[in-house]
Amino acid sequence: MTAVMELDRLHLQRDQRTILSEVSLSIGGGEQWVLLGRNGSGKTTLLEMMTGYLFPTSGTIDVLGFRYGECDVREVRKRIGYISQSLLEKLALADPVWEVVATGEYAFLRFYQEIDPAVKSKALAQLERAGLAHAAEQPLGTLSQGERKKVLLARALMSSPELLILDEPCSGLDLHEREKLLAAIARLTNERMTVLYVTHHMEEILPLFTHVALLHEGRLLHAGPKEQVLRGDVLSEAYEMPIEVDWDYGRPWIKVRADGVEN
Repeated sequence: MTAVMELDRLHLQRDQRTILSEVSLSIGGGEQWVLLGRNGSGKTTLLEMMTGYLFPTSGTIDVLGFRYGECDVREVRKRIGYISQSLLEKLALADPVWEVVATGEYAFLRFYQEIDPAVKSKALAQLERAGLAHAAEQPLGTLSQGERKKVLLARALMSSPELLILDEPCSGLDLHEREKLLAAIARLTNERMTVLYVTHHMEEILPLFTHVALLHEGRLLHAGPKEQVLRGDVLSEAYEMPIEVDWDYGRPWIKVRADGVEN
């Protein structure tokens, strides 16, 4: 199976502090991954390396057949869809929703020239698929947080990416908006696209995900099929508290014993 991403012994040192240590991960075609870890475990750093915005002190990164440091990273990024809160904050809230989605065709943040009618039609079709056709002409700023995240998803899918990275897409959403967004992700992604989903909340791990990577203090503690990683003993080690896992509706649900949590 061809690897979509190969991380080999990534190490990052800043001054006297080790941020990442010997992180190796192979993501194969047809696999859908979740990246888990506590605050400060190294998730954001690892994402920056995967997208070519940060380079390790040592180790190699291969994405979609290209080795970072030996290729034009900008060309690789065109084949990667990316959703994050930081990206949402860079978009213009006054721009119409369809135009925000259309920028995904070129990886722009905003248009300063006339937009190809074919690109506009494609953006409108993506909004239709996302259930937001009614909001196409509205300014982005008039939408709810959940709707804005769905706009980001539609935008990321404009270029038919081979790799889609979702960095805590449900952050800040209530239960209703979270489940609507998760349903949209499950509906709009497909088996030809590799998805990497980053979250703190294990109940967001949908049935579509096949594998989990668990970071702990800059090291890859466990990585593999989700049923092997999302176990009480493994998670208790990573989160340093007694955790039990139940599986319902194809999703993991976490229980923490209150008597085992120290202040």
